[in-house]
Amino acid sequence: MGSILHITNGDSFTDRLKNLPIKGDIITWNEMLCEGPTLNNVGSETFWKTRFDFLSKNYKVTKAKFIDRTLKEYRSLCNHKQEDKIVLWFEYDLFCQINMLAVVSWLKMHRRYAEISIVCSGKIDGETKLYSLTELTDEQLLAHYEERIFLRQDDIEYADYIWQLYCSDNPIRLENLTDFSKYRFPYLEQAIDLHLKRFPSIKNGLNAVENNLLQVASTKKPKTKDELLRELLIANNNYGFGDIQYKKIITSLKPLFGSFNPVKLTKKGKEILDQQTSYYSCIQDNDVYLGGALKYNFLYNTATDRILKL
Repeated sequence: MGSILHITNGDSFTDRLKNLPIKGDIITWNEMLCEGPTLNNVGSETFWKTRFDFLSKNYKVTKAKFIDRTLKEYRSLCNHKQEDKIVLWFEYDLFCQINMLAVVSWLKMHRRYAEISIVCSGKIDGETKLYSLTELTDEQLLAHYEERIFLRQDDIEYADYIWQLYCSDNPIRLENLTDFSKYRFPYLEQAIDLHLKRFPSIKNGLNAVENNLLQVASTKKPKTKDELLRELLIANNNYGFGDIQYKKIITSLKPLFGSFNPVKLTKKGKEILDQQTSYYSCIQDNDVYLGGALKYNFLYNTATDRILKL
């Protein structure tokens, strides 16, 4: 039996994994690479500088917190050189799948001969809902672990290739991928599709997440901003976003709300939701990145499900 290293998708699941009868050291991948600029050379000095600059500017993450939560864990990963079996614990949503690609890309470069496997939560037999790791019982987690997916070299190369495309300045290359079914990543095609829908719609200048936010505000009629947040977390779990992401999106769309107590859209907000007018010129920002691509350099055509470069 070789030694085992587990890489998890966050602190809450790390705490859970520590209490399961599974051997091995545990490292937490504390990042949110689905947001902001990314570089393909995961773990390099420029990679972490780019990430800190983004998190500091957009989420007020201090240098001390970034070092303590993210860099310490990454340095621990670098120091774990002896393990020949590496198990990745990631979920079905966009947030986790993008992080997973980055980790596999790093492992391809730095742990070339390790056996890599993935425990990926989502589908449960007889259920339509997709489940996160923390929603599973101990028995279900142990069963997932026993049935984990062992990656072939082709799978590792493919994950690295998609990471390179995600970090490129042109998302159209991601759109042209058609061979997901050949590889052992059951939720990756859905995640990439969701990623592409984060570019602004040609119809009204808002992307799928922003349009969904306005739709929830309009139809659910929440009484407070907190109630709106709760509804969003229920309605859009395939993205894997939490409170902080949705609060940031709400702030960017604030001019479209007449009130947050109760939550009400303005007349213009309703017109944009109904695709009678576009918000593109108002929300356009030349410093918003999705991976390696500038968000507002592209439009998503909802009629054809294709990306257009401006």
